[in-house]
Amino acid sequence: MKDFLQETSFLDFKEPEFEAFLKPFEDVNSEKFALDFYSYVRDFFLYDPYHLDLRPEALSASFIIQKKRAWCVEKAIVFAAGLRAKGIPARLGYAIVENHIGVERLTSILRTPKIVFHGYVDVYLEAEHTWTKATPAFDRRVCKLSGVEPLVWDGKSDSLFQEFSGSSQFMEYHHDYGVFSDVPVQLMTAEMRKHYPQLFDGSIPNTKTFSFYFDESF
Repeated sequence: MKDFLQETSFLDFKEPEFEAFLKPFEDVNSEKFALDFYSYVRDFFLYDPYHLDLRPEALSASFIIQKKRAWCVEKAIVFAAGLRAKGIPARLGYAIVENHIGVERLTSILRTPKIVFHGYVDVYLEAEHTWTKATPAFDRRVCKLSGVEPLVWDGKSDSLFQEFSGSSQFMEYHHDYGVFSDVPVQLMTAEMRKHYPQLFDGSIPNTKTFSFYFDESF
């Protein structure tokens, strides 16, 4: 378990900025903290898949919390860092998913309906003696606009996006990369390069409405 409790350059929960971010939860016990912090991270950031930054310096928890908007990978990093800070084992998980509601604009940019390297967190709660998956990506505001209920997590069972909204399919999982003790930036960059080559060849310029940055050494 110690690999899933350690601070890393990405899950840098000992940084003063991140410790201050956790201040409202300093007197909350571990299991209640996990559930409360899940909802807090989910709704603190407006879900934004239109500004992606794969550079290592932009993927640290202490950097991400300075923003008001974040995509699923960033929210998962913040959630996992907070859990580890409280002594709760946390692993980072990634998958290829397909969102069927309200993503026409994103699909036109990515040129595929598949979202590669969607991030979630695998959490071990001592009281439950099991790992469960939690996805703090879609905040209440975005869910309301999409006509779906916010995804809840009870710490007892996996919470991996709603499959349906009423009679309409909402989210579909195509491939699971598994779980990792730290952010696999090199693998994430390679997979995105394979599925979204247009983001790497300069054919889509960075603008106020969409931006994409990556480390060219990967």
